[in-house]
Amino acid sequence: MFNLDGKKVLITGATGGIGKAISKLLFMNGSVLAIAGTKLQNLEKLKNELLENNGEESRVHMFPVNLMSDICISDFIARVSEEMNGVDVLINNAGITKDNLSMRMTDTEWEDVIKINLEAPFKLIKGFIRGMIKNKSGRIINISSVVGFAGNPGQANYCATKAGIVGMSKALAREYASRNITVNCIAPGFIESAMTDVLSDEQKNVLLKSIPLSRMGNPEDVASAVLFLASDAASYITGQTIHVNGGMEMY
Repeated sequence: MFNLDGKKVLITGATGGIGKAISKLLFMNGSVLAIAGTKLQNLEKLKNELLENNGEESRVHMFPVNLMSDICISDFIARVSEEMNGVDVLINNAGITKDNLSMRMTDTEWEDVIKINLEAPFKLIKGFIRGMIKNKSGRIINISSVVGFAGNPGQANYCATKAGIVGMSKALAREYASRNITVNCIAPGFIESAMTDVLSDEQKNVLLKSIPLSRMGNPEDVASAVLFLASDAASYITGQTIHVNGGMEMY
């Protein structure tokens, strides 16, 4: 049901915790991956991990990219289009945080988060959508966040982008549905990562009390939702957000 044999999948932020889990699960299910990230050495490490179990090297393509630069994004789209001959599934997973209280937030802290989390996904979609239209098929999956719905103090910039990408996805879902292209979001809650590892036991206990399932999620929980949306099983789902948060927020 979730077979992605031969599907060309582009994943941004592929070397982070969630990106790595997505890459591994989709590779296991037959996809041809274009993994993108800021550091080549991290991409090479991920590629080696993907190929550990005798995977075909031709199924993994590496693309270092700086999503802060419009010129780099344009070059990136051209490189992927040429090497991959387009993509079937685009997963906008890359994201950054630059937290601060709103009254202290600098223009740079605001603009950088908007640039990576919201502008870059739009430009990538715009860059690859013509190929999907030509093929009359495509999947676009944007990673949002629970705080895009619930809000979080000190993250006005991040929350704005994660709420914005949901609204953008709904608009694009309506624009491209007639071409058999779906556009959906996944909104993770608190996922085990380097960021949550620094929390004290007391902080973790307080956090867990707000989650009905009484545990933090793991990157594989998010990856499973991505696999579903990328597959034919989700062909009648568009403009939606799947919340992967253990019941922390319910919509």
